[in-house]
Amino acid sequence: MDQRLSLITLAVADLPATRRFYLEGLGWAPSVEAPGVLMLRAGEHLLLSLWDREEFEAEVGPIMTGTGVAPLTLAHNVASNDQVDEVLRLAQAAGASAVSPAQHREWGGYSGYFADPDGFRWEIACAPSEVNDIVLP
Repeated sequence: MDQRLSLITLAVADLPATRRFYLEGLGWAPSVEAPGVLMLRAGEHLLLSLWDREEFEAEVGPIMTGTGVAPLTLAHNVASNDQVDEVLRLAQAAGASAVSPAQHREWGGYSGYFADPDGFRWEIACAPSEVNDIVLP
């Protein structure tokens, strides 16, 4: 098996609201749209798939529920601290909830977090060069 990811799929409660957030709010473009699913190009060979929760559960199985956050984060790396601040402002203007303001981290980078309409946590980060050299175009 090749060492790579092709899709990251998130089950969402309100696909039209999620669509508005990513397309109109963040300015992303759809790559594939079908009933119950919206796919957005997130890298050269990577799609972010936003799937209606009921349709997700019908195929994958019941979603765990309870308090807390999903045990994952999505990260968007940028080249400077100013860009971190800029993207966090854009996300909040689009309706994202602020989770953690941008700050210098113990691991050597600068990052902050927001939550999308379904509560998925996005980290916006300027990472040390050994990470950014791999993930930035």
